Amino acid sequence: MPYMLNKVVQCADGFAMSVQASQFSYSNPRVDDADEYTHAEVGMPNKEDELLMPWAEDHETPTTTVYPYVPRQLIINVIAKHGGMIGGDLPAGFPYLYAPGAKKHPS
Repeated sequence: MPYMLNKVVQCADGFAMSVQASQFSYSNPRVDDADEYTHAEVGMPNKEDELLMPWAEDHETPTTTVYPYVPRQLIINVIAKHGGMIGGDLPAGFPYLYAPGAKKHPS
């Protein structure tokens, strides 16, 4: 299957971030179509989040940098901190933590 980017994760409080895992991403495993990913690349959140900052490639520009090899549980914690998901996609093996009343992913 050709590689496709996940839709940006949008959270209930307005926070948003890209979460990608593939052969082209800083993920583990670094392959396309894995059954499960333990780490993913977070990209360009719309606001700085202190939970993500230890993984930032560029600490001076937290909203325009990537965050390589972020552990799955930390990404879920960030989503929870921001009220849960209201939209977007996550890599395989990531649980979807939705905000109350949010439309569920069709998986």
